[in-house]
Amino acid sequence: MSRSLKVFGALLFGLVLGAGVGANAATTASGTTPTGKARRHSAGTTRVATTVRARSGASHAGSAHSGSTRSGSYGGRTHVVATHGVVGRHRGARPTLAVRRTRYQEHFSASSFADNLTLGDVVEGEDPLVRAAAIEALGNMNGTAIAIDPSTGRILAMVNQKLALSRGAEPCSTIKLTVALAALEEGIVRKDTPVNLGGRYHMTMTDALAHSNNLYFETLGRQLGFERVKHYANEFGLGELAGYHIQGEQLGTYPDEVLPASLGGVGRMCSFGESVSMTPLQLGALVSAIANGGTLYYLQHPETAVDVATFEPKVKRVLDIAPLIPEISVGMSGAVEYGTARSLRANFSQFPVMGKTGTCSNNGTRFGWFGSFADTPKGQIVTVFFLEGGRPTFGPKAAELTGEFYRALWNKDYFLQKQTVESNGVMGGSE
Repeated sequence: MSRSLKVFGALLFGLVLGAGVGANAATTASGTTPTGKARRHSAGTTRVATTVRARSGASHAGSAHSGSTRSGSYGGRTHVVATHGVVGRHRGARPTLAVRRTRYQEHFSASSFADNLTLGDVVEGEDPLVRAAAIEALGNMNGTAIAIDPSTGRILAMVNQKLALSRGAEPCSTIKLTVALAALEEGIVRKDTPVNLGGRYHMTMTDALAHSNNLYFETLGRQLGFERVKHYANEFGLGELAGYHIQGEQLGTYPDEVLPASLGGVGRMCSFGESVSMTPLQLGALVSAIANGGTLYYLQHPETAVDVATFEPKVKRVLDIAPLIPEISVGMSGAVEYGTARSLRANFSQFPVMGKTGTCSNNGTRFGWFGSFADTPKGQIVTVFFLEGGRPTFGPKAAELTGEFYRALWNKDYFLQKQTVESNGVMGGSE
């Protein structure tokens, strides 16, 4: 009897102990600890959420950019969220924390595509082959394409003249050309001067232009100060009409006061052209001056064959930048060779092209710029491609279209026929 009681007691104890373990297991599985406290996540993990301002060291990011773009053009805020890390199961294992960055993307209301871009264009005085190549390259992208002879200031072709002659837009990273020239003129840097951008991070002007590094030009801008930055920008033609009696041309403006520090100050003005309005003609005139050695011409757009026959260049002023051009052109060449404009080479590589891209946005519209020049077999050509729209619109796309423009000219034997075409005059009408 006593033995039976002992066995019965052992069985009863086992049942009670098993029920307790099962209850703990069930409680733990349901998300609470045996002490009644809620579990946060599975053992050994934690979750951290913070919001930080997105900062980028270069102006072109994503979609073939080699740098990064201004945070404002993509929404400007990034969530940093810790996700579940891999945790060791042995005693003493330390938890790991994996970080996932999620960028809020800006919503664009403008379209990157449009029809009837050439409607209303006055074309009788344009070079027909150059115009045909520009139209072919631009396709149905919402934008304008301009080709200029930098030795005279003559506009060879201007596609979508309504947009080309508008009051323009934020210049984005193309403003870096004026800042680079200003810093070189003031003796702050040379093309190969390492500029400290924080800690052990240094960069030269050549690489900063090629990769469109924002921090580099913000640093130069702060060293120059607003007054000098504005002086040189105005000297290079910003804030002035670029054309000479071009009907319908509107003015791109340069502000008289520095951007508030809360919005980035002079640094922001020098990396993105914040608060500046630049027209495609203004950029074309500036790049023409770089291409020809320093002569800032009034751009002229002949409207008839008689205008072409009687054309005379008109000089606005001569810029003292000839010694600086070799310092800046190597960075512009690098942009095409290995930087933000390398998409150009996918379409054309027969001769070198040098230029500067720009990408930014404002009020739901994204801008894509590329101003460039090339020493072609028949002389220099300056081009400006300016695009407006949504996500498909950005600086490297403008560079890609520039490559298509030169490819179209090459396929049309333009560089062999140019002298013959010009000697025979041009024909055309209004669109």
